[in-house]
Amino acid sequence: MERAAVLERLATPLRAAVVWRLATVRAVRAETPGARTLVLDVPEWPGHVAGQHVDVRLTAEDGYVAERSYSIASPPEAADVELTIERIDDGEVSPYLTDDVRAGDQFEVRGPVGGHFTWRVEQGGPLLLVAGGSGLVPLMAMLRHRAAQRSDAEARVLVSARRIEDVLYRDELQRLAGVQLSFALTREQPPGWTGFGRRIDAAMIEAVGPRPEDRPRVFVCGPTAFVERAADLLVAAGHDPRAIRAERFGPTGG
Repeated sequence: MERAAVLERLATPLRAAVVWRLATVRAVRAETPGARTLVLDVPEWPGHVAGQHVDVRLTAEDGYVAERSYSIASPPEAADVELTIERIDDGEVSPYLTDDVRAGDQFEVRGPVGGHFTWRVEQGGPLLLVAGGSGLVPLMAMLRHRAAQRSDAEARVLVSARRIEDVLYRDELQRLAGVQLSFALTREQPPGWTGFGRRIDAAMIEAVGPRPEDRPRVFVCGPTAFVERAADLLVAAGHDPRAIRAERFGPTGG
């Protein structure tokens, strides 16, 4: 019951305005072998809160329309909207966005969307951010917001990925001041690896901290199975379910 309460709080996402805007790709940046960031110029963008996402709509020449939702990677302070897209090999949309889109291309976006899975610097910390794969994207927006505002809120980050090459924003993460960063590589570890080399478990949650009595704000994002596992472990460790905010995505979101 506690886990269900944690995971089902996003029943009705908030939308700033139900309007589609034509976004122009300003730049494209590779993040990992399977993911890249699209830097978008969105006219009359209303602004967003770290943790929100947008709907993307693609329309083919024959009129076929496909829509997907993608988290915003850029902080509210940025002039452009950045989306980091991970390629899903059998996906309908992500292969186009990761392989074919170039600067100058255009597509429609709607948003920002989401009111629960958000963090503003004035809310303070401590923060515990737990990411599985591309679930790091909205959490990175929070970390970038924290850095832009020169916040000293305690932040601890646990990133789970198959291998080190799959970790998004790796170099930027390691440059962030005042952030305690932990990696869990589940499939392959480089020589001399001193981080975690397994899937998320109770001992890992305890080692990363902070303690439940510190009353951290906890954000968990990733594939459904990862989020459910992390939520179970956090609640079992004594974290208040009401302080855990979760966002999950399924395998067909490409």
